[in-house]
Amino acid sequence: MALGAGADPAERCAQLLGAHARFTHDGRVARVVRPLVAASWRRSARARVSPDGAARVELGEEELAACRDAHPLARAMPVIRELTGAYAGDGEHLVAVCDAQGRLLWVEGHRRTREAAERMNFVPGARWAESAAGTNAPGTALAEDRPVQVFSAEHFRRLVQRWTCAAAPVHDPRTGRLLGAVDLTGGDSLAHPHSLGFVQAVARAAESELALHAPPLHQQALSLYALGRDDALLLAHGRTLRMSPRHSEILVLLARHPEGLSGEELQIALYEDESVRPVTLRAELSRLRALLGSGLLASRPYRLTAPVDADFDTVARRLGSGAVAAAMAVYGGPLLPGSQAPAVARLRRRLADQLRAALIARADPGLLADWAYSPWAEDDLAAWQALASALPGPQRAAAEAKLRELSAAFGPATAMQRPDP
Repeated sequence: MALGAGADPAERCAQLLGAHARFTHDGRVARVVRPLVAASWRRSARARVSPDGAARVELGEEELAACRDAHPLARAMPVIRELTGAYAGDGEHLVAVCDAQGRLLWVEGHRRTREAAERMNFVPGARWAESAAGTNAPGTALAEDRPVQVFSAEHFRRLVQRWTCAAAPVHDPRTGRLLGAVDLTGGDSLAHPHSLGFVQAVARAAESELALHAPPLHQQALSLYALGRDDALLLAHGRTLRMSPRHSEILVLLARHPEGLSGEELQIALYEDESVRPVTLRAELSRLRALLGSGLLASRPYRLTAPVDADFDTVARRLGSGAVAAAMAVYGGPLLPGSQAPAVARLRRRLADQLRAALIARADPGLLADWAYSPWAEDDLAAWQALASALPGPQRAAAEAKLRELSAAFGPATAMQRPDP
């Protein structure tokens, strides 16, 4: 909770203003700052967010209209409005809904409050992702992938420190993909348990509404699971198919290229050996088409005829929105770890490097431990160094012992600097 029971809002605000001034001066976080907020301040500073800046409006009217029309949360807006309208009107609050990149798509509520919020660019089309606008409820809810409250001077930017907000993430009920967040913004009265519970209930109601509007089974996207396994699983129209290693590679590449790939492009992406004849690939594609059935694999170019929800794409999207914990929750290991296909190897390495860099930058000991103790990162020197630095003093012994072991085994210069692709 942003404000403890019986706490004086004015006194708490004064404490936070002092702590914020100290942090922006020398980077030290006072004990009065909640751990969630302290972590967010550090991420904001690493992202070089200026405490004196303002959110940037990224979407013009036409782009905003197009984003609203195409966004899945558009189907949930009637329910969100019905649940929040009276609450926002009576309390002079705002209701905002953003996408997974932190761009505000809808900002509605009390007229005077909207006019005041415009002065800090809390308007439709503005980007309030934590990496762009610092600590704030919708941006931090996306980064943490959980409901949060942000009170007064807990906001990283000074322009926002007169406000209090509560936000909760919204996910696709079928795939778990992060879609965006619902936010309540207003005065000190929002620093209350009821507002956090309320906005979380609104987010769950939005997810329930999306589930009701999910297309019939035969129209739903395919689901592809290829992280941490060489035999990918494909969920297609009620069937679960375990694919061969080569078919797994083909499906990963077609999922990454919904526009399709020519036979020549697929051959270059799949085979290191240039002597492999095109007829070999055509035979594999023929067998895959027969296995998939229902016209799911088209040719000229080769492409899947239904959208694909792939676990590796989910990780990439969550990293792109700053939701590192949510990305780590989906990452089951390297993409098709035994594959030698050049394009798959590049994609595997890129995704692992991006996640690893985000974990090291975030410096969360729990997330770093999940990575460092995994089979694919047990010799990752940089990750173990980051973990040892992030752990409190009494808990560092095991990580420091592992660092000594890696140095003895490989030497300081040769211990792995990134996970094996």
